[in-house]
Amino acid sequence: MELKFSKLSPYVRKVNIVAHEHGLAERIRLTPIDTRAESDKIAPLNPLGKIPVLITDAGETIYDSPVICEYLDAEFGNYRLLPAQGARRWQIMTIAALADGLLDAALLIRHERARPANRQSAEWTELHLRKVHLALDHFERTVDSFSPELDMAQVGVGAALGYIPIRLLDLEGLPKWPKLEAWYAKQLQRPSFRNTAPVL
Repeated sequence: MELKFSKLSPYVRKVNIVAHEHGLAERIRLTPIDTRAESDKIAPLNPLGKIPVLITDAGETIYDSPVICEYLDAEFGNYRLLPAQGARRWQIMTIAALADGLLDAALLIRHERARPANRQSAEWTELHLRKVHLALDHFERTVDSFSPELDMAQVGVGAALGYIPIRLLDLEGLPKWPKLEAWYAKQLQRPSFRNTAPVL
């Protein structure tokens, strides 16, 4: 299998965490791609020009991260991280969707702050920063209820917690969310989290 990736993408990290958890990391060839400079290479695989994109052993193309993660878990992990059916499946998927929404908001802030100062919108940034804070507040209240066994929701939350402090420096160290910081530090003891941790 081949994974089109970018080193600091939290969405790619989710896929790599799942791959490590299921012993697939050595089977997946990582191919770096710059989605802006090399749009001609990624668009034929994903018309939106986004990563990650997985090319299976059969040559099929799968995107984006929620689909790839579920594919790896279903095909190789015996539904260990996301049950195939039942109430628990929908609970996990709902939490995972919130984690992805948290990441989406954080990325929008990151992109806005990268624009020239005279073109930035403080209102836009504040709107999405509020979403980030509300999502982190929710996870801070509920982290004690997370399953002791890793699931797909926790993969998403972990990827978000690894990304936000290095891209939104005003949130470095998660100062308002000590339970989340402690939970993430514990997850970093897992090889799947430790080996995929983002490094600038």
